[in-house]
Amino acid sequence: MPAPLIALLVTALLIILAFLLFRPERGIIPRYRNTRYLSSRVYSEDALKHIYHCQLSGDRPSIESIAGALHITTDEAAGLLSQMENRGLLQLQENAICLTSTGREMALHIIRAHRLWERHLADETGYSELEWHDRAERHEHALSPEEVDALSAHLGHPSYDPHGDPIPTVDGELISLDAAPLTSADLHTPLHIVHIEDEPQSLYAQLVAEGLHPGMQVRLIERSPERILFWANGDEHVLAPIVAANISVSPLPEEYRTKPIYKGRLADLKPGESGEVQSISPACRGLERRRLMDLGVLPGTVIKSEINSPSGDPTAYRIRGAVIALREEQSNHIHITRFNQETA
Repeated sequence: MPAPLIALLVTALLIILAFLLFRPERGIIPRYRNTRYLSSRVYSEDALKHIYHCQLSGDRPSIESIAGALHITTDEAAGLLSQMENRGLLQLQENAICLTSTGREMALHIIRAHRLWERHLADETGYSELEWHDRAERHEHALSPEEVDALSAHLGHPSYDPHGDPIPTVDGELISLDAAPLTSADLHTPLHIVHIEDEPQSLYAQLVAEGLHPGMQVRLIERSPERILFWANGDEHVLAPIVAANISVSPLPEEYRTKPIYKGRLADLKPGESGEVQSISPACRGLERRRLMDLGVLPGTVIKSEINSPSGDPTAYRIRGAVIALREEQSNHIHITRFNQETA
């Protein structure tokens, strides 16, 4: 092969290689740098969240606690904190890690983005409770302040996420929860759930399986080192103290103490019986909730159980002159005042 042709081919290959390596935005090197930048930013933002939560709860953040929260080594955590100090996000003092005003503002932005995204997942999607936290973790770093504000407006500026955690306002204000763990609540006192801790996930999964959620009325019946026995909206629940400690409660407002939220579930009706809808459980969210409302399942609506399917599920109900079929899982979410058969 003639030397000029070889030189031409080599030159062409070098040009192609350079293009693949240095192509703006999509080249290997720009993408590698961008990935490193994003990883560094995510670590910084997660560290800010951890430090803020520690200070809020009265704990002292440390290099070790940050390394554990971010799943990195203590050397990597020390280097990260040094970078964050140089960026003016925190101050490293003797035995203390303190956020600057800039660091606190950034921490609150990430917390606000996370909790608003969880609210979005709960209210507008079909994702299960066990998926909300991880999905919000992935989205919180990608939302700009303008996008977070738009999301808040779209959701109606909610004050709490679906777990009961307060959502920081656009001005960085955070409502404090006046609540105590269920494990330390007074016996036989009307209470309601105001917060359910979603970490660790193994404990949260047990609470989800029990059907517990913020807003439920509860009454503590028995407390011992082995178990916590309580009633929640008409059902008996028994939990290990370590699990029950993840439920925060406060006294039930006086106006609700003599006025039960509901007197039964739609699933309790036998064929021929009727009831008036009081509410749809907060545990029913997103697309499922909207579907029930579109079918006319609204407070004050009278629903009559018509007939069970041969397998027992679903059941046919008459509502607003139409017959609909609901699974037991769906009808359990509909709270009703039950009528006597003679007056239905």
